Amino acid sequence: MTTYTQNDLEGWEFKIVRSNGKIIGDKFQELIAEEAKNGWEQVEKFDDYRIRFKRRIEKRQQDSCAEIDPYRTQVGISDARLVFMIFGGVFAFVAILVGIIILTTTG
Repeated sequence: MTTYTQNDLEGWEFKIVRSNGKIIGDKFQELIAEEAKNGWEQVEKFDDYRIRFKRRIEKRQQDSCAEIDPYRTQVGISDARLVFMIFGGVFAFVAILVGIIILTTTG
């Protein structure tokens, strides 16, 4: 992890963008390009799920014209949607399993 001095921090703001899925290849390049439109520069990639950005605080003045939320910290599938997908998959599996058990025991 990058360490900063007071001079490194002065005049800059930072954020970490996270994803529930890997940010690699084209997705990574798209994210870098989208964030650059709002003045964000990539500082470091922690892993395939978390990337740190920085931008000069003067860039805030352009936020009203931004196409995306300049302070977004989540990309890709949301936590809630991921949970619903997991529960939906488990529910479907259990329903199919119960159906098979009922069919084999009554048939």
